[in-house]
Amino acid sequence: MFTPKYPPQDTAPIPTAPAPTVYNPVPYVPAPASNRPAVQLTAGSTLALVAGGSAAVLVVGTVLVSMLLAVAITAASVAVCAVTVRSILKSDRR
Repeated sequence: MFTPKYPPQDTAPIPTAPAPTVYNPVPYVPAPASNRPAVQLTAGSTLALVAGGSAAVLVVGTVLVSMLLAVAITAASVAVCAVTVRSILKSDRR
């Protein structure tokens, strides 16, 4: 019931060699030239880009460090509150 059914050997197609393909090269057509002016970096513009990038890195770093400090201060204050509440509750049982 679950065995595959194969055709008889004499009805199978005979494999043939593929036909040779003919290569017709397409002529190269260069892309049209752009009308936009090329960007030219002068010493001043390069210095401005470097200064702007450095300022952005410093600002992002300052924000991330301040957020990390805020989380650390909050965690420390929560720990101090937990120890205080635990001490108060423990002293009330005596």
